[in-house]
Amino acid sequence: MAFGQLYDRYSRMVHGILLARVPLSEVNDLVQDVFLRALPRLHALRDVNRFGAWLAAITRNRANDYHRHAVEEVELPEDLPGDGIESQAAGSSVDAEAWLLLSAIRGLPETYREILLLRLVEGMTGPEIAARTGLKHGSVRVNLHRGMQKLREKLASIPRAAREQGI
Repeated sequence: MAFGQLYDRYSRMVHGILLARVPLSEVNDLVQDVFLRALPRLHALRDVNRFGAWLAAITRNRANDYHRHAVEEVELPEDLPGDGIESQAAGSSVDAEAWLLLSAIRGLPETYREILLLRLVEGMTGPEIAARTGLKHGSVRVNLHRGMQKLREKLASIPRAAREQGI
């Protein structure tokens, strides 16, 4: 399979895994980086059928490397004008809801976070998540179910006024 086809097939998975682990502003660059790291290592892959799981492991390792080498961030005041997602979210209720949902998912345990983002953000089905990540279908199904329960609980605990404002 040509590398471009592999990218087309697996880039959503890589994006979702990174979305669960690194700042939103870094995700797109790191998706590219993961594929650039994987390309020269393709010859080391022993079982072609495990490509998705192998790539998912590279993605998780890249996210860990990001945090290991990240420069400490400086806290900025909330009233600072900017073009980040937070200020974009204030502009539209759909963006605000998306930001709220992403924040809620990122606050869940890692077990659920990655699978929920692959399902809800990347639009992958349960069987597709299992096939691409190398996880067992039953594990994906159970973690999706439990993750959705925890997400509902988390969203229900946010005051209604805050949800309406996207806070």
